[in-house]
Amino acid sequence: MKTITLIATLSIFFLLTSCAQMNSHPMDMTQAIQSAKKSSDHEALANHYDAVADEMRSKAQEHQNKLESYRKNTYRYGKQAQMLQDHCRNLIRLYEQAGDENKAIAETHRKMAEELK
Repeated sequence: MKTITLIATLSIFFLLTSCAQMNSHPMDMTQAIQSAKKSSDHEALANHYDAVADEMRSKAQEHQNKLESYRKNTYRYGKQAQMLQDHCRNLIRLYEQAGDENKAIAETHRKMAEELK
């Protein structure tokens, strides 16, 4: 029974921390995208997406560090060690994908900015 409670508690903890909202957008993104007409508007959007990409890569690195800790200290986590490692691997993959996608969007807005110059 203690094992089930521990697993449930860890699962909820990791779910909440992995789903924790990132820093809120400094601007209304829908409005910013719809009203982007000048080169400077697209540069601002590109800078925003670059910042989000950096944040995603930072999160991926955090989980990479956690994964290494779980690997080195498997004995501490018992049967849950593999679950924790898998959780980190999945988050690393998702954060890296999000970082790549945000970089791609930033590049698209930079091209749009160049076309408007």
